[in-house]
Amino acid sequence: MTEAKASAQGLSGGFTHFDEQGRAAMVDVSDKTETERTAIARGRVVMNPATLARIQDGEVGKGDVLGVARLAGIMAAKRTAELIPLCHPLMLAKVTIDLTPAPPDAVQIEALVKVTGRTGVEMEALTAVTVAALTVYDMCKALDRSMRIEGVRLAHKSGGKSGPYEAA
Repeated sequence: MTEAKASAQGLSGGFTHFDEQGRAAMVDVSDKTETERTAIARGRVVMNPATLARIQDGEVGKGDVLGVARLAGIMAAKRTAELIPLCHPLMLAKVTIDLTPAPPDAVQIEALVKVTGRTGVEMEALTAVTVAALTVYDMCKALDRSMRIEGVRLAHKSGGKSGPYEAA
């Protein structure tokens, strides 16, 4: 694919997941230096105040909502490469998921992921938050089908050639 054609199709300008012909391709990271890389993602599940109260009081019939969602988020971070086609499988050094009730009507979710490697862990952190949020929804949907997953975003990243990032 010519540079002009790639530009016209929006494939130039720093997109790294395309080969010279414009086909999707996994990025070759073999020449990159291994560095410590960290990513933090955040999101929230908004719900009826009564639903949050039942979660906090341990009165959801399916069990410990926040504990199960924490495990689901950790498992999801570890399996991101199986879910997102062009992600590299990584040997993660650390994954933490914090689920914090935010009265009157939300659960805040934060995932921190660390690795020493050649590629970042932003996708792992975002996947962890999203799956933790989906797990809260799944466990509480019989009580509250109006729940919303909101604001899933990268909050911080460090390591690698592009340097640090902090969300505004």
